[in-house]
Amino acid sequence: MGSAVTQRLAASPATLIFTARGIRSFGDGLISLVLPAYLLELGYGALATGMIATATLLGSAILTLLAGASTGRAPVKTLLSGAAVLMTLTGMGFATIGDFWPLVLIAFVGTLNPSSGDVSVFLPLEQAELAGVVSNRDRIRQFARYSFIGSVMAAVGALAAGLPGRAADFFGIDSKFGLQGAFLVYASLGLIVLAIYRSLPVTRDQGGFRQGPLLVQSRQIVLGLAALFSLDAFAGGFVVQSLLALWLFEKFDLSLATAGLIFFWTGVLSAFSYFIAARVADRFGLLNTMVFTHLPANVCLVLTAFAPSLGTAVALLLLRSALSQMDVPTRTSYVMSIVPKDERPAAASVTAVPRSLAAAVSPMLSGALLAISTFGWPVIFAGGLKMPTTCSCSSSIARSPSSRTYSALCPLMALSGHFWTASLLQRLLMTQSRPNQDRLALSHAWVRL
Repeated sequence: MGSAVTQRLAASPATLIFTARGIRSFGDGLISLVLPAYLLELGYGALATGMIATATLLGSAILTLLAGASTGRAPVKTLLSGAAVLMTLTGMGFATIGDFWPLVLIAFVGTLNPSSGDVSVFLPLEQAELAGVVSNRDRIRQFARYSFIGSVMAAVGALAAGLPGRAADFFGIDSKFGLQGAFLVYASLGLIVLAIYRSLPVTRDQGGFRQGPLLVQSRQIVLGLAALFSLDAFAGGFVVQSLLALWLFEKFDLSLATAGLIFFWTGVLSAFSYFIAARVADRFGLLNTMVFTHLPANVCLVLTAFAPSLGTAVALLLLRSALSQMDVPTRTSYVMSIVPKDERPAAASVTAVPRSLAAAVSPMLSGALLAISTFGWPVIFAGGLKMPTTCSCSSSIARSPSSRTYSALCPLMALSGHFWTASLLQRLLMTQSRPNQDRLALSHAWVRL
């Protein structure tokens, strides 16, 4: 049955990847809101929710690193299939177990995603597979489509978060059983995704797998990018969707159905911002687009803590969602474009792991803050940390062949972590062990972005 479905969808591997991403994202969006409600139903509070979110992200980081280390020895298709099986077991575990520490263990080894974005082991594997089946010219557009499908389906999943409660009311059963049913749905989606992954072609040569270092030519640049990406992820961990929903539950006495509607629209706005970003970047440049959308987005996030009413808080969250994700497809495509093809799976994993590790620390801190007060300290920390007031651009400007351009932008670098990131990326590109002409071309290409 699964094979027949995938044959009707399309023979294109890219289409299969898009379909699997959409199904997974629906499950992630659903569970990200059901999880805090389910833990509250079991009698656990904000700190417990933060601990489970931390365990989830920490486990995802380790699992992603292991998957990246295995890409030189096993086809990506096999790794994706194994992750889909783990997704099914994770849903079944949460649906049948109510004790706290076993849930923490399942969260650690499983595939739950407490955030609105994709931070699971699937992401780097799918990105590497997608990069290998699309042309270089088409890569950015396909990654934009990949991100768009993920955001839209996660939004639809969030909208469906109110259905378990309504089903429980309709059948006259305890609401806990309705929430457990949502985890069974998540497990079923894992089986569907498994059927899709098994229909993917094996893209690696079968004559033997590479046994040498997984990152050779791209090691320096990939490790540098991994460190940079982790900075933003640590701040974002304070407001993963599960904890942001929990804050809304406690501060405004929000229902799960209403929260689902709110996060549906935040997800939709994030999804459409991917394509709006392309038009804006064509006119103002990619670097300007990233900075002048992220800065106001993080200001809106901080102001949410001071919102006097639910309506004001929702308006600020919607505005933030429309601006905060505009660099995602280009950043992903950039990582895939600067490394050799056979190093892409490892590069995707290595850049994803520090993000998960950094993001894994802050949810527990966020839960502790919410346990103390419902004021909104987590959103203040998240927005504040995303707007650093210091930068280290001087040495990069001195080395840059376009110092005039960066000198003009230097005052703005102090206002945004993304300008600081661009500065460090410039340094990485200039110190990469490539011929001088190649380094110069890379540098000019990044400045033109």
